[in-house]
Amino acid sequence: MSGNGLISRAPHLRRDFAASVVVFLVALPLCVGVAVASGVPAELGLVTGIVGGLVTGLMRGSSLQVSGPAAGLTVLVFEAVQEFGLPVLGVIVLVTGVFQILMGVLRLGRYFRAISVSVVEGMLAGIGLVLIAGQLYPAMAARAPDSGPAKLAGLPRAFLHAFGDGRALASLAVCAGTVAVLILWRRTLAKVRAVPGPLAAVVLAALAALLLDLPVATVEVSGLLDSVRPPTTSALAGLASAGAIGTVIAFTLIASAESLFSAAAVDRLHDGPRTAYDKELIAQGAGNTVCGLLGALPMTAVIVRSAANVQAGARTKASRVLHGVWLLLFAALLPGVLAWIPLPALAGILLYSGAKLVPVRALGALWREHRGEALILAVTAVSIVAVSMFEGVLIGLALAVVKTAWEASHLRLEVVDKGAGPVEAHLSGNATFLRLPRILDSLESLPQDRPVRLDLSGLHHLDHACRTALENWAERHSAAGTEPVRVTAPAHRP
Repeated sequence: MSGNGLISRAPHLRRDFAASVVVFLVALPLCVGVAVASGVPAELGLVTGIVGGLVTGLMRGSSLQVSGPAAGLTVLVFEAVQEFGLPVLGVIVLVTGVFQILMGVLRLGRYFRAISVSVVEGMLAGIGLVLIAGQLYPAMAARAPDSGPAKLAGLPRAFLHAFGDGRALASLAVCAGTVAVLILWRRTLAKVRAVPGPLAAVVLAALAALLLDLPVATVEVSGLLDSVRPPTTSALAGLASAGAIGTVIAFTLIASAESLFSAAAVDRLHDGPRTAYDKELIAQGAGNTVCGLLGALPMTAVIVRSAANVQAGARTKASRVLHGVWLLLFAALLPGVLAWIPLPALAGILLYSGAKLVPVRALGALWREHRGEALILAVTAVSIVAVSMFEGVLIGLALAVVKTAWEASHLRLEVVDKGAGPVEAHLSGNATFLRLPRILDSLESLPQDRPVRLDLSGLHHLDHACRTALENWAERHSAAGTEPVRVTAPAHRP
């Protein structure tokens, strides 16, 4: 490269280098926190972050989006580890990556944008609620129940027990302090905010625990190489169960949807190249394939890190690749530092992250403007808490389909009765079987001793069930009345 070319790229290199450091500092506590909350060694969260930078970061798709372990998959990963074991998790992540690559090759990435936004927001809200309920237990040095309803039901008893236990109170104080730092950090001076809030919160919590000699649990460290365990033959056999296959489908749909929705959000934050959705899906799949081969956590694009990358001035993919390098160097050279991190501090970070996933204000506005969408969001979230992630998302998707079908069958019936002469009935819109009961109720209420003119010219669609029902009604009304029903055929036939 010529000297002039290097000089012309230098501004980008400086910006990308600075942005990579910021993203690394944001990603470090989140990688560790997501891993601990998922019930796996903390180092596996770092492995997924490293792969997100060095593998996915090098590939095409979204140049400024940053990938790694995400709070949005924490609940599903925890359930998978509890049900199938850590070795099978690697296989599930591996197959998820292969599916994502296939979907990208088949150019299905763009169709994820057709998923109802309310379903995705409901999914994230449900994850946030389960995450909050689950992380309140380690915040009080207690073990969380397995199911979502049990987590919620057990909270009052856990709180009562915590107030009589000095160790639980110390843990709760560290967690509350962490959340307070995260909330107040945005209101500090700009120079202070140069240090990412999650990192500052963790460092302050670690210092407080050390200086005050607080009896709080810290991260268990086993070493990077000891944590990496490629899938074995027996683990591959674990994929044969229906539950494991359902988990793969859930991983694939949720990870892909979250990544591509994140890409759309990141595109709104900068004026650079737009995301190529199919290529981004392939990049995410490649990253998850490598994560599966290493037995690590699944990855998605993470809006928190991606936004930090853009706001720090990143211009090219170099920033996200370098952030992976810094994670690798940290994991290789300073793994012992993790042992100083208090678990309630990580719980505080995830509580804060979970709360941001629940769109309380947006739900109120959505209810005032689009009650159907608000209902889908709420039902999806509650279903995830009450049942499971996979079933909750399926319930949300089913509701979205039903709502769309109902709206697509919008129908208007206008009856003109001047008191004398024929009664005129005008149908307009889309006549489908979903509206058939309403159509027949209205038509059967028309007087039978008067001639009727049924105008169907305003219909855009008339399905077979409605056509047959209208013909039968016309025959019955004609037989009972003085004159046959006169029908004007629809202008647009299906």
